[in-house]
Amino acid sequence: MAHSGSRPVHGRDSRFAARLLRPRARGGAGHRLQGRHRPAGRADPRPEPGLAAVRGERAGAGAGSGGRGARGGIDHHRRPAIRLRLSRGIGERAGPRSGRGSRDARSSLERTLAVPETTARPIAPAKGKLGVLCVGLGAVATTFIAGVENIRRGASSPIGSLTQMGTIRLGKRTDGRAPLIREFAPLAALDDLVFGAWDPIPHNAYEAALHAGVLDKHEHVEPIAGFLKGIVPMPAVFEQFYVKRLEGVNVKSGKTKRDLAEQLRKDIRDFKAKHKCSRLVMVWCASTEVFIAPGPTHWTLDAFEKAMDANDPSIAPSMLYAWASIMEGVPFANGAPNLSCDFPAMEQLAKDKGVPIGGKDFKTGQTMLKTVLSPMFKARMLGVAGWYSTNILGNRDGEVLDDPESFKTKEESKLGVLEHILQPQLYPELYGKMYHKVRINYYPPRGDNKEGWDNIDIFGWLGYPMQIKVDFLCRDSILAAPLVLDLAIFFDLAQRAGMSGIQEWLSFYFKSPQVAPGLYPEHDLFIQHTKLKNTLRYMMGEEQITHLGIEYYQES
Repeated sequence: MAHSGSRPVHGRDSRFAARLLRPRARGGAGHRLQGRHRPAGRADPRPEPGLAAVRGERAGAGAGSGGRGARGGIDHHRRPAIRLRLSRGIGERAGPRSGRGSRDARSSLERTLAVPETTARPIAPAKGKLGVLCVGLGAVATTFIAGVENIRRGASSPIGSLTQMGTIRLGKRTDGRAPLIREFAPLAALDDLVFGAWDPIPHNAYEAALHAGVLDKHEHVEPIAGFLKGIVPMPAVFEQFYVKRLEGVNVKSGKTKRDLAEQLRKDIRDFKAKHKCSRLVMVWCASTEVFIAPGPTHWTLDAFEKAMDANDPSIAPSMLYAWASIMEGVPFANGAPNLSCDFPAMEQLAKDKGVPIGGKDFKTGQTMLKTVLSPMFKARMLGVAGWYSTNILGNRDGEVLDDPESFKTKEESKLGVLEHILQPQLYPELYGKMYHKVRINYYPPRGDNKEGWDNIDIFGWLGYPMQIKVDFLCRDSILAAPLVLDLAIFFDLAQRAGMSGIQEWLSFYFKSPQVAPGLYPEHDLFIQHTKLKNTLRYMMGEEQITHLGIEYYQES
């Protein structure tokens, strides 16, 4: 019940308050708690949700409960945030109201606001098997698949995976609530994952993993050889025009690109039926295609589908996978810088079909470091005169990127990061003349063990120059594999939560995040991380963490 004497908020003010408050209904979406899975379900219906008193910061009991109530222990990590301290002005006009006389006599410094109690976002349960369809069965995909199977057998740990090892703070810092994300949100379990793939090279996952040479053969490949040999790639939609350094024999044939896309749709349906999956997710783990700028064939779905029928060269294979995935109601995550689903026709199709999409380009090595270092420079108002980046890489990805047309696609993805973070248009004296160069060099002896070298020329107080050198000797697929896992699990969660279209909250995982038209992408790794966790809090009916912290220093 509302506080005595409080008035309901109406119109625009009620909508404002509703956006601030996302309390969770008792018995809503399930989660893992203390190692036990509680099935997720739709939020309990409340014919008359009533009013919640809003006062103070504390995330606590529901309106009129006086505490956590009988189910407080069960919902310890997901207590609804339904109270907020609001100053005069929200929900009240200054001065007398027509027909109401003067304002009531309560304090002008603080008022209690009555708002309709809301519920957490309904999330369907993670029941049954989740099929993960990888486009490409190369180094990244086999490292991901073999890694998951080793982890399931207890042979290793999911290091690098936020869904498996990350925690999430809930409520105030003094509350001491920081459950594992997988115990807080109703995520798919590792044991429920089933794997499939397409690849123009016919090697099964065992052969592909040995060829990639990422994982130790005796420690992480041979013990699961039987499992890996059972994953045989389906014939791929592949055309060498789009990936010039690769040749494929395990490929589909068809009269038109629509025919090829329809074959992909059949593959999806057949895989789901064969493996008795209740849900699917598709992740692009294949090579970078040649650069394609969006044009008229990408503006509308009608134009796109006519272009498929006409075999228009502006329709690349990755777009056919995205179209087939969306048409089958399967979320699509784009791990390469390809255009794929980042254009109006595909975005509208995803919204119409209720399917989550997102990308682009896994953020793993050098670019990840840039999205950490450049926010530091801007936060401290340090200037950047130049940033030179080069990579040596010897795997199939490096071979593909040795082609200038494929490299242009990757270069576009990598170059945009600094401009969006440093904002030279706002800070011309610090970043207006910055020189930024990116190079990738194919060097076969290095294999998957990529080396990223950066020279950064910065300047500080009174313009005095300084330098930073970074030499990141990393393992490309080892960094990418946990991203594939997290994206598969989070895109499935988004689907079950009814979050269709672009999933900007998962930009944490991408070099060139896909965003709504008219928005600039947010590249700062820590802002992306906050956005991701706040979205999880929003989905589960928890209060957002703003890090304001002023309430700790105010007298009660």
